[in-house]
Amino acid sequence: MRKVDLSKGADTNFLKFKSYSVDQIMAADGTTKFENKIGKNPENIIKRLEKLSKEDFITDEEVETALKMLKASK
Repeated sequence: MRKVDLSKGADTNFLKFKSYSVDQIMAADGTTKFENKIGKNPENIIKRLEKLSKEDFITDEEVETALKMLKASK
């Protein structure tokens, strides 16, 4: 798994993704049409996911640790 240094503040990887409101998605006539409108489609997403290495995904152990941390922070 790739290590992310958060000591400098927020993870800037999230800053490069634009977000859209529910109103924008619904105005495009739903999620599928919205995806097509912005140039995204499930086939491309699947192809990109298949190109990722095993290290790019978190392990079951890491998921469990994250869920425990989340539960403890509530």
